[in-house]
Amino acid sequence: MERLPTHPGERPHESDASSGPARTAPPTPPPPATAAVDARGIVTEWSEGARQLLGYPPSEVVGQPAARLLADDAGTAGAAALRDAAGRERWSGTVALRHRDGRRLRRELLAHRRTAEGPVTEWLVVSAVTGTPEGQTPAGPPEGEAAGGGAPGSEAAGGGTYGSGRMGEWAFRQSPCVLAVFDADLRLVRANAGMEQVLSLTEDQMRGRRLPEIVPHPVSDETEAKMRRVLEGGGPQHLRAGAGPAGTGANDGWSTSLVPLKDPAGRVRAVCLAAHQRLQEHLARQRMLLLSEASARIGTTADSGRTAQELADIAVPRLADFAAVDLLDAPRHGGEPSPAAPARPLATTRTAVRSVLDDGPAASAAGAAGTKTLYPALSPVARCLSQGHGALYDAADPDLLQWARQDPGAARLLGGTTHSVMVVPMRAHGATLGVALFGRHRRAEPFEADDLWLAEELTAKAAVSIHTTRRDSREHTSTMTLQRSLLPQTLPDQGALDIATRYLPAGTRAGVGGDWFDVIPLSGARVALVVGDVVGHGIRASATMGRLRTAVRTLADVDLPPDELLTHLDDLVLHLSADESGTDDTAESAGGIGTTCLYAVYDPVSRRCALARAGHPPPAAVTPDGAVRFLDVPAGPPLGLGGLPFETFETELPEGSLLALYTDGLLAARDHDIDEALDKMFAALARPAKTLDTVCDRVLTAMLTHRPDDDIALLVARTRALHADRVAAWDLACDPAVVARARKHATEQLTAWGLDDAAFITELTVSELVTNAIRYGRPPIQLRLIHEDSTLTCEVFDSSSTAPHMRRARTFDEGGRGLLLVGQLARRWGTRHALTGKTVWAEQSLSPD
Repeated sequence: MERLPTHPGERPHESDASSGPARTAPPTPPPPATAAVDARGIVTEWSEGARQLLGYPPSEVVGQPAARLLADDAGTAGAAALRDAAGRERWSGTVALRHRDGRRLRRELLAHRRTAEGPVTEWLVVSAVTGTPEGQTPAGPPEGEAAGGGAPGSEAAGGGTYGSGRMGEWAFRQSPCVLAVFDADLRLVRANAGMEQVLSLTEDQMRGRRLPEIVPHPVSDETEAKMRRVLEGGGPQHLRAGAGPAGTGANDGWSTSLVPLKDPAGRVRAVCLAAHQRLQEHLARQRMLLLSEASARIGTTADSGRTAQELADIAVPRLADFAAVDLLDAPRHGGEPSPAAPARPLATTRTAVRSVLDDGPAASAAGAAGTKTLYPALSPVARCLSQGHGALYDAADPDLLQWARQDPGAARLLGGTTHSVMVVPMRAHGATLGVALFGRHRRAEPFEADDLWLAEELTAKAAVSIHTTRRDSREHTSTMTLQRSLLPQTLPDQGALDIATRYLPAGTRAGVGGDWFDVIPLSGARVALVVGDVVGHGIRASATMGRLRTAVRTLADVDLPPDELLTHLDDLVLHLSADESGTDDTAESAGGIGTTCLYAVYDPVSRRCALARAGHPPPAAVTPDGAVRFLDVPAGPPLGLGGLPFETFETELPEGSLLALYTDGLLAARDHDIDEALDKMFAALARPAKTLDTVCDRVLTAMLTHRPDDDIALLVARTRALHADRVAAWDLACDPAVVARARKHATEQLTAWGLDDAAFITELTVSELVTNAIRYGRPPIQLRLIHEDSTLTCEVFDSSSTAPHMRRARTFDEGGRGLLLVGQLARRWGTRHALTGKTVWAEQSLSPD
């Protein structure tokens, strides 16, 4: 090839001067003509080269419509060019321009779409260096050079029909590598077919332009800087990137070398760019990167539909041009979904769709998410699900063609442009959950085995997440069912308190916890209130809660004081923990260690309330005048720690007072601190309300702005009082003769209450209980009758701690039948111990039944 021109102003080498007539250096080329045009067609930038080309200074062009620069008959062509450029990243074509002096100038323009900061989109327009006035023809190659760039007289020089010059031209044009030659001004003078294919531009469209003008991208700037270093004698340069296809700017899958082209004298006259694709290495790295990214992007929520969409989103466009995810319906009563047999149609639900083109063949035929999809028997999808592994298909595959003939939906999905398909079953832990479809219709490369492996890995990640979500959903449903079955279904009838309750399960993936509440009627018209919080979440926490709630009810029936009840409950938790030790290594299996509990007993006769707590938040009390305060109940340790005592706190509550018992989930809202939470709760409790349900709703509304992170149990009670006209008491002497007087007192009181129908049973009960107290107990002895709405309670107190026991009398026994008779006549009976003495009581129902 002829040596290329030297740099502007460079002196000829002595050997050149002596070998022929002197050659003058070529003139310095003008700067590139560039301009920027925004989406409205207004010129926003105007370079010095553009001024030299068309004669307009920037002041006359910037801010004006670009259409003014077109020749007067080129408006239609300009509009056509805009339509042609719509939706593309790059455009090139010949346009007739109008010079400032009126001349017409046909120019080959190259335009790149670029997005500035913000939503504004504009075009960077680049023109060739020299112009051709209309009516003239471009100048040919310099004298002595072939038009194609080869050496003159190539056939003769080669000594045959196919000389070395022509073979060299063939090698340059047909090389599998990307080859380009840039002159001393770093403007492209030659490009082979590989360069044209990669950049989607012809050699004529690129000739005379610098690489950043051909591909505006930082990698192009870096490449040009290295080319300049080559020209300056820096030797060959290398980059691990190259100019990418149109619209992508750069491609990391390329290796680029820049080498100097020297004349016979050894002077650098040009730079040769040679690039080749590290295809397999690049694809392997891209697959690994995609797989790593999938770990963070797939399964971010507990929503199966969202997980399926995440799978489709990450696969398109980096793996496929189209993806669809179809899930099998989960069984109605739990378990895992199973695919249909290959001989039967397969029903699925289209859960996610993604395509590179909104109006592409796949997007228009796939249908929206939520639609039902029926795959014919023996279709590729049904076969892959039954076999449990993925498969590759091309457009000519008989199975794919048969599927398209059987299923019009598949025919629309595959269309005429989809040339490669992957079908991958979604399986996790032995269960088949659905199928994922991947297709290519825009990318020319078909799927290969490594693509199938990657698709199976991505699908497996999504399947595991969906399987876990469904399993957690089933467990959550089971836990909720267990939890609600263990909580009180209805509140018991009692006259001491008006009560309203609320239970809110946690809204997190951890699941339902072990919070509970209970209302337990006790003897003597008293009522016990319980609120507890078991450590952990899930079925085990709910089961532990059921155990503890049963234990509390059992201990409450023994009429233990609050502190003693918590002590026994603490021992129970320790035993449960010992029984479960070694079965699991999680806190969920600790048998309830760390559980908190608040136990309160309210007596409507004395209007006194006794409370004890084990690590639980203190209750709030509201007096009838609206004053809100915490009851100063000593803070005992959580259950299961052992060795520390619990203390009982007693207080008198005026009739009409409110008691609020709750679990700590109510105060654990993440959008405010504890002091703000307490202020909100106090304000909600202090506001007057007609019903306790209104109070509960008001407290929850004030405290919660979202689903709680922990379970919440709330119990609100309003106190009542049994006044003196409903309670009668008599002190009795320790003399058997007083039994008749006790029966008389009871009969007269029943007559005063209008309860003559209950006199017979009451006389028998009073006679037996007073006789036992006189015979086996110690003075003082007291008889008390309590009349509630539907219950009459008879109580006999003595100072002995010995409790009576029911036994079956033998034939010749003179005693032992009294308590058996009381147990038959009364609804229930029992013994209640105090610090000194005991109370034996018996209840009878006053209802007609």
